[in-house]
Amino acid sequence: MQYDRLTKIIMKNELGSHSNCLDIGCHEGEMLDKMIEFSPFGKHIAFEPIPYLFEKLQKKYNSDTSLHQIALSNKTGEVTFNVVKNAPAYSGLKQRSYDVAKPEIEKINIETKRLDDLIPSDKQVDFVKIDVEGGEYDVLLGGLETFKRCQPILIFEFGLGASDYYGTTPDQLFDLIVNQIGLNIYTLENFLAKNSPINIDTFKKMYAENSEYYFVAKKA
Repeated sequence: MQYDRLTKIIMKNELGSHSNCLDIGCHEGEMLDKMIEFSPFGKHIAFEPIPYLFEKLQKKYNSDTSLHQIALSNKTGEVTFNVVKNAPAYSGLKQRSYDVAKPEIEKINIETKRLDDLIPSDKQVDFVKIDVEGGEYDVLLGGLETFKRCQPILIFEFGLGASDYYGTTPDQLFDLIVNQIGLNIYTLENFLAKNSPINIDTFKKMYAENSEYYFVAKKA
């Protein structure tokens, strides 16, 4: 997949040997593998709520990597999570549109927590990948103090067919990332080409046209 390939290139270029990384929506650990490869002396934390995927992660990684079987959001509690059994990468807190003809949905109860309640105030976070099928805004809200303090490089999804099911608008997400956290937003290709960051009008246009749904943000 093109976005995954570009993400790995960005990680290789931007991560140092001691960078601390968060993988939010870890799935099977493809990106976590790269975090460990590029930052072998960093402290990495991964979040994956789906039980069978979490069990695989436990078997795959040693105690140097901190694993959490929870979904990050803007509040703490227990909620219903939708596991798409025949397309698990689409699983999330809310049902959304799926690129499978007949999605098989299994509803499970999972725990949600705020990132700010899990990351100590003296811990630096250098890189974050968020892939939560539309719930990105709530993840950022729940970790707002951490993101503002650390201003990590952030790779995230945001697009029609997912984010709109959470009621999030491009204006809201842009304001949160750019004006409150202090990061500039780029497409992956523009970032690698060292082009200028995109503005709110471009971000909204990309969203409305569904021409881009994967972005990187870095300190202004």
